[in-house]
Amino acid sequence: MSVEKHTAWIGLGANLGDARAALREAVQGIAALAQTRVVRVSSLYGSAPVDAGGPDYLNAIAQIETALTPLQLLDGLQAIEQAAGRERPYRNAPRTLDLDIVRFDDLQMNTERLTLPHPRWQERAFVLLPMAELLGSRC
Repeated sequence: MSVEKHTAWIGLGANLGDARAALREAVQGIAALAQTRVVRVSSLYGSAPVDAGGPDYLNAIAQIETALTPLQLLDGLQAIEQAAGRERPYRNAPRTLDLDIVRFDDLQMNTERLTLPHPRWQERAFVLLPMAELLGSRC
């Protein structure tokens, strides 16, 4: 019996500590998730914080294949964030690591824990630029 594989796009960002190292370790953590494979990762892009102060962010997008459900993937990503020292004192607070599921196949869902696709992904250059790098005109 074959396992159904899904394509997901993960937004990665960090603006506290060694952001470059945090993103590199996050990609390794994503690759270590059960039944998940990192297909490709964009270059790093700098961006100003959204609706908050703090240093500029480094951002990237990772395309993955996974047999996990969206909520299982979210749990895995949040565990990676927590291991990187992520705290959530207030909305848009500076972050040691931020991992967002931007898209999961063409799935649309809206639960208390997860909205897919990410509600503001098409408004944010720090998502669109790395996705355009990987997808070209198909973004």
